[in-house]
Amino acid sequence: MLLGLVGKPSCGKSTFFKAATLADIQIASYPFTTIKPNHGIGYVQVKALCKELGVRCNPRTGFCTGETRFVPVELMDVAGLVEGASEGKGLGNRFLDDLRQADMFLQIVDISGTTDLEGKEGDGDPVKDVRMLENELSKWYREIFGKVWNKFSRTIQSTKQNFPEAIAKQFSGLKVSEDDVKSVLLKLKLDPEKPNDWSEEDLANFTKTLRHTTKPMLIVANKIDKPSSKENLERLKKEFPEILILPCSADAELSLRHAANAELIDYIQGSSSFTINEDKVNKKQKTALESIQKNVLDIYGSTGVQEVLDKAVFDLLEYISIFPAGSKLADSKGNILPDCFLLPKGSTALDFAYHLHTDIGDKFIKAIDVRTKQPVGKDHALKHRDGIEIMTS
Repeated sequence: MLLGLVGKPSCGKSTFFKAATLADIQIASYPFTTIKPNHGIGYVQVKALCKELGVRCNPRTGFCTGETRFVPVELMDVAGLVEGASEGKGLGNRFLDDLRQADMFLQIVDISGTTDLEGKEGDGDPVKDVRMLENELSKWYREIFGKVWNKFSRTIQSTKQNFPEAIAKQFSGLKVSEDDVKSVLLKLKLDPEKPNDWSEEDLANFTKTLRHTTKPMLIVANKIDKPSSKENLERLKKEFPEILILPCSADAELSLRHAANAELIDYIQGSSSFTINEDKVNKKQKTALESIQKNVLDIYGSTGVQEVLDKAVFDLLEYISIFPAGSKLADSKGNILPDCFLLPKGSTALDFAYHLHTDIGDKFIKAIDVRTKQPVGKDHALKHRDGIEIMTS
């Protein structure tokens, strides 16, 4: 799974990325600080299965507090997008090509409205920022399809190929599936047997809707603790009621995580508060930390960074977490519940077996639910936080 961070320059993408991953990257207040995409690991929260089973887990990846398991997901921070990027302006071509493999987009918006469309200091408008990026992404998809559409649509129509299958194969680099195509055709009531007869408007609507389907969007209203941010947030929600919009202060989260690493505070990401280690902070540091508590955590319940990742993975992408577990809940080295995997909602026991290894899937006999100790078949639909033991021949 790959979450792509998008937005105009200087909106706080790299700050959000660093706050979520603690990766060592450059952050600056001038446009195009990021040139090559940054890749890093963030984490989503899952209620710990180990506590429910009366043990303490030893994660191989991520970590566990005893209450919450933090499961890794990959994030990608790309260069800022400016108006005209779909025609190559700024770093547009490179930016858009980097995004092909993303499963969804987290659009970071400067909700304070203090940077213009090119990321320079001045009057900005978050509503225009969202519209600009939406327009550029739609043009990008339309351009990709437009390059091959005439020949492609004629071939499909003359050879009677299965349209959803052909589209998914042709555009697999965009992570387009047959089900995605079928969903869009049904929604728009387009004839898949006569794509060569589609109008330009039909094709534009098809590509735009397919992009929304294959790469859903969540808007991150960043810099929420700045003046005018609250008003802009309410205006943004009214303009885009169909998109999930979450308030966030990436800068506050980054400060808290750095302070926690320096043992100045006790803090778990996503929490609504922290404890200051009084003997390790000076007066200036304490004042800054108390300001974050008052102006961010007390108002919004968290900095928003963790909530964004959780909502993206579990609500928009609809993934579930599955714990592979033997009868003793341990691997060959004695590690308790060492792994936790994220699978698409609707995955079966057999899907999970193949996710673990091809040989495990090929030799699947049955699975055991570690809570109930009951066997389940290969077509059994898994649920979020299931613990499953796979039995093979």
